[in-house]
Amino acid sequence: MSALFNIIVPVFLIVGFGYLVAWRGIFREGAVDGLMVFAQNFAAPTLLFASMSRLDLGTEFRPALLLPFYIGAFSSFFIGWAGTRVLFRRPPMDCVAIGFTCLFSNSLLLGIPIMERAYGPDSLSGNWAIIAIHSPLLYTFGITFMEFTRAHGSGLSVGGVALRAMTGVLRTPLVIGILTGMTMNVLQQAGLVMPEGFWAAVDMIAGAALPAALFGLGGILYRYRPEGDTGAIAMCCACSLLIHPGIAYGLGRITGLDDAGLRSAVMTAAMAPGVNAYLFANLYGAAKRVAATTVLVGTAVSVLSIWMWLAILP
Repeated sequence: MSALFNIIVPVFLIVGFGYLVAWRGIFREGAVDGLMVFAQNFAAPTLLFASMSRLDLGTEFRPALLLPFYIGAFSSFFIGWAGTRVLFRRPPMDCVAIGFTCLFSNSLLLGIPIMERAYGPDSLSGNWAIIAIHSPLLYTFGITFMEFTRAHGSGLSVGGVALRAMTGVLRTPLVIGILTGMTMNVLQQAGLVMPEGFWAAVDMIAGAALPAALFGLGGILYRYRPEGDTGAIAMCCACSLLIHPGIAYGLGRITGLDDAGLRSAVMTAAMAPGVNAYLFANLYGAAKRVAATTVLVGTAVSVLSIWMWLAILP
């Protein structure tokens, strides 16, 4: 019970506070949008830049950590995609959008603060290693899958689809933050030393990322009214909160992943779908209601599912 109140509730209280002030009209839509632009396009990429710059690239990028998480993620996608196609008989683009909702966990805005509160700041190396390829890999996969689905029968070449997907991924602020951070990491290994004032400024902006994003997330969630598509939403929540972390946990145990790596893989996988799942659906105009409502419902239900996973983990 202490884990629920001391680790999980504080994070969701910030989200709830943002939801409350948006609901009461104290924090209006324009203010919410402005805060999220700052958090997602500037503060969060800066946080990723700082974390990637300091990550030990040689020790943290290990298959034993990454494979359980990403096998679980892609399994979740294909279960969601196939379930949408077979059970709910939705159009092909809806199948991809719903599959992406099952695939893309909120690894940064929820995963990092909950992991830090549960296991301390020294436990985050595995999380950062997962996050380093999370957005680039999953966005590339999702956009490519959607573009091929959309281009089916249009005569667009494979190269044209791949170029469109890669261009979309490289323009994403989070991906830019990751890539520039890894570039800085390599340059520092080669002997580059940046002034202390530079890192002080980076850390000040990075420090604002999570509280601002969590507060803004509450304001964003207020817009997502639960409505319709109950079966598809339940399937997405099950994939995100149970199947993905369940596969990560099982594979981690089978392969002998150490406790620290197992915690990072499972806790990152156990996060609800983030706002990016809705943004992806909105970008293509496919299954927007399912994605939006899943973000809201999944975030609320994850208070209990995260508590369960914390109790299971060593």
